Amino acid sequence: MTEQLLGPAGLPYRPCAGVVLINADGLVFAGQRIDNPGHAWQMPQGGIDAGETPREAALRELVEETGVSPDLVEILAESPDWVTYDLPPELLGKVWKGRFGGQQQKWLALRFLGSEGDIRIETEHPEFDRWQWMRAEDLVASIVPFKRAVYEQVFRDFADLLS
Repeated sequence: MTEQLLGPAGLPYRPCAGVVLINADGLVFAGQRIDNPGHAWQMPQGGIDAGETPREAALRELVEETGVSPDLVEILAESPDWVTYDLPPELLGKVWKGRFGGQQQKWLALRFLGSEGDIRIETEHPEFDRWQWMRAEDLVASIVPFKRAVYEQVFRDFADLLS
């Protein structure tokens, strides 16, 4: 883990890992968040637990959010740098029990080797109510605005792996 950075609100960033799950057509898995009343599509991501590497966290989050087991993916790449985003003022103090001002993320690009039936978003603690394969640029347009720059950076990092 890299050093704990502080965001503009003086709160630390939450360490997080994300997954760019890519199918054979170069499209990316996107899930519609259950907890957002509007359209908020995103890739699997979540906090890095104590003692966990970003790679371990990414594979755990993949299982927890999509039901896809690690034997159904091939690790292609890891983002070269940590990317951060700040929570908008209206979410500060409300998300993550008010302990963090945003996230500091490492991303893994994974090739999906399974079939669509292997994707099961009806997990123990579901985060998505539906999912689809999307082009990277369509996903950037569909993410909540405060995460858009992160997605643009991640897709630049993995551009050679996408269609």
